[in-house]
Amino acid sequence: MGHTAIAEIQFSDYIYPAFDQIVNEAAKIRYRSGGQFNVGGLTIRTPSMAVGHGGLYHSQSPEGFFLAASGLKVVIPRSPIQAKGLLLASIRDPNPVIFMEPKILYRSSVEQVPVSDYTLPLSKIETLIPGSDLTLLSYGTPLYTCETALSLLSSPPPELDNEKMIPKGVRSAKVELIDLRTILPWDMEGVIESVNRTGRLVIVHEAGKMGGVGAEIAAEVQKRCFLRLEAPVKRVCGWDTPVGLQYEKFYIPDAVRVVDALVETLKF
Repeated sequence: MGHTAIAEIQFSDYIYPAFDQIVNEAAKIRYRSGGQFNVGGLTIRTPSMAVGHGGLYHSQSPEGFFLAASGLKVVIPRSPIQAKGLLLASIRDPNPVIFMEPKILYRSSVEQVPVSDYTLPLSKIETLIPGSDLTLLSYGTPLYTCETALSLLSSPPPELDNEKMIPKGVRSAKVELIDLRTILPWDMEGVIESVNRTGRLVIVHEAGKMGGVGAEIAAEVQKRCFLRLEAPVKRVCGWDTPVGLQYEKFYIPDAVRVVDALVETLKF
């Protein structure tokens, strides 16, 4: 009818009953109509990722299920400023967009968001910390875990402050931290450019490793940067199990797991 469609699914853990309509109808309607219809520029907002105490049904990260749905876009912001700019860009995009908002950041991420209208580009990475020795790639909540890990790497606490755990040469490494922002279609050119410069890649996300975003990125990087890589691509992910309620903190990648991955990759 010409209106802009903005839906909300609370939470992304319960998006599956709509999976057929999203993947078989919304994602394909522009293609099958020869560009005549665009499902009203449909944007689906849905809280995602772990909440800290959500367990099996309230802490899932289902973005990987949509990677093969040609015609969809999937966006995951890390902060309020990013959320507004990326959401407005998603709403104005003629393609159907699944906009996944990290649950725990609703209560823990605070910024002064401009009241004026603005958009941020979709399918474009943002470099948060420039570097030359390793590319650390993530999106959503784990970006803050990555920032903590980089602090531990450069200035380890007493329990990690020994040459065996974090060699001094590793502590001075310049790590480039990148926010992927758009999961599908992801900014392949931007990621490849970074990895070609640094020669190393560590990918961090809360979703399980099998069939995840990290698997797709790792495959493309291995293909396109093979002769420039100084170490295998490393993935730090959730475990391939349901998210256990009592053990949720052990499921989510923490700063120590990220530090271990950085040290292993830098020492390789």
